[in-house]
Amino acid sequence: MFIVKVPGINGLGKTKGCERAGNAILAELKNIFTNSQGKKIELEKLDLEEIHLDNYNLELTNRLIYENAFESYKAKPKIIFLGGDHSVSYSLTRAFFDSCDDSGKEACLIVFDAHPDCMKPVDNKFPTHEEWLRGLVEDGFPAKNILLVGVRNSDIQELAFLRENKIRIISMSQLLEDLNDSCEILMEFANNKELYLSLDIDVVDPAFAPSTGYPEPGGISSREILYLIQRINKMKNLRAVDMVEINSEKDATGLTIKLGAKILGEFI
Repeated sequence: MFIVKVPGINGLGKTKGCERAGNAILAELKNIFTNSQGKKIELEKLDLEEIHLDNYNLELTNRLIYENAFESYKAKPKIIFLGGDHSVSYSLTRAFFDSCDDSGKEACLIVFDAHPDCMKPVDNKFPTHEEWLRGLVEDGFPAKNILLVGVRNSDIQELAFLRENKIRIISMSQLLEDLNDSCEILMEFANNKELYLSLDIDVVDPAFAPSTGYPEPGGISSREILYLIQRINKMKNLRAVDMVEINSEKDATGLTIKLGAKILGEFI
């Protein structure tokens, strides 16, 4: 398993601390002996790398993320990226789309998030964590190949953008009506495509993952996110995953970091 730390933040000052999440999650992973499938977790055998970033230089940061990710997609069958806030997903997914396009394959993106992240841009060059998905669509990622899951708090302008671009959504209420059926929808959506999964920890209810920038009540439980991850991880076309918006500086109880480590363990 190839794991890459991407300690990037561009959250208008609201996500400071997320850049340390990768190290904190990996440190907690040492305390997980086996995942839910009974597979032994051997941290020393994992293939670990870090993209060294300067969060005061967004141009350099985005270029480094894009270039490193693009090369990794060509060399590795499956990659887990540990953010960082959700702004890192902009360059990670752009590189994924370009890599798939170069290989003659179709890319698709499933995003687990309480928010659509489609706000109007503050800076047209480098999308923040609130607008990265909008920037990706405007850069040419096919909107028909994007599925948002767990959204439960959207700005009016975001809803207009989603409708205009016909981006498909599974709301939190729809997701929980029948979790098994929801998994089948995800698999059908990604069928015959190369899949990138972006996981914002705020899709989980703050009772289980409180340490994030924009906690939203009414999310899924830790047990439910692990079930979803287990199902998705069985998909042979899953090529890349990012896990973002865990803020280790706010995690007084360690609960969110522990959940992040549990999620990571399911992918191993």
